[in-house]
Amino acid sequence: MGEGERPIRIGVSSCLLGCKVRFDGGHKRDDFLVDTFGQWVQWVPVCPEVEVGMGTPRESIRLVAGGDGVRLLAPKSGSDWTEAMTSFAAARVAGLADEELCGYVLKKDSPTCGMERVKVYGAGMPTRSGRGVFAAALLARFPHLPVEEEGRLCDPRLRDNFVERVFAYHRLRRLFGGRWTVGRLVAFHTAHKLQLMAHSPTAYAALGRMVAGARAAPRDELRHGYEAGFMAGLATMATPRRHVNVLHHILGYFKNVLDAGSRAELLALIEDYRNGLVPLVVPVTLVRHYVRLFEVGYLAGQTYLEPHPKELMLRNHV
Repeated sequence: MGEGERPIRIGVSSCLLGCKVRFDGGHKRDDFLVDTFGQWVQWVPVCPEVEVGMGTPRESIRLVAGGDGVRLLAPKSGSDWTEAMTSFAAARVAGLADEELCGYVLKKDSPTCGMERVKVYGAGMPTRSGRGVFAAALLARFPHLPVEEEGRLCDPRLRDNFVERVFAYHRLRRLFGGRWTVGRLVAFHTAHKLQLMAHSPTAYAALGRMVAGARAAPRDELRHGYEAGFMAGLATMATPRRHVNVLHHILGYFKNVLDAGSRAELLALIEDYRNGLVPLVVPVTLVRHYVRLFEVGYLAGQTYLEPHPKELMLRNHV
């Protein structure tokens, strides 16, 4: 991060940082977020329930389906927080636009912060069909923002994908944050080609066509279209098969410099990765070594080789 550059800012449900804001006065501190990822980002904590005035500790609340839709109710007292929370969420989310967020981590199962599969109560058994009131407002206001729940981040592939998208969105915001040129967009797209190929060849091709016609497109339309396509492409999960395709593509850049033994070694590691014997970091580390050794400029500029800080060790587990 350059001198004077604003840190990567991530919104987060306050309880995940260890703040005692839960209905029972407790917290849900997440060690990865606080101790590991927290070294690379600046958290912007939000607790909708406390900030709307519910207090701590407090009566629990739930989503309840009825004739007039889904309401946010406190079942013991019968208090209805729907209008208050809806109004608060709209205002709080609007204010977050000034925070220049590059991601958000929500508390799973929460009637305010849950992103998906939140329990909705009704006449019969509760269904896992709801979304938290605040989360709904957040996702509607920032459709391209990387957003995840802390529970899903226990999955190594989902964790890698989320963090990758956070850093990519940060780079995208830097590109479009000031005066930008088509030339800078071309350079940005070129640097992310292999990363996009690993996630979505379809998005890669569509964005390539968009960039090729960039000079003839209205600037606002181009920016919004590229941002939407870029973030949607990265939200598609990269698969081992697509990683293998990208690694084979990379191998072509070494055809005139690698001896037969070194090429065979790299191919063997790619096959080991394909077969689940080694994690992705193993062949990628060797590729990075050859990029430095042979000074392959095009590959040196590819974000695919280091989409997030290696200290996070995310590719050790995918």
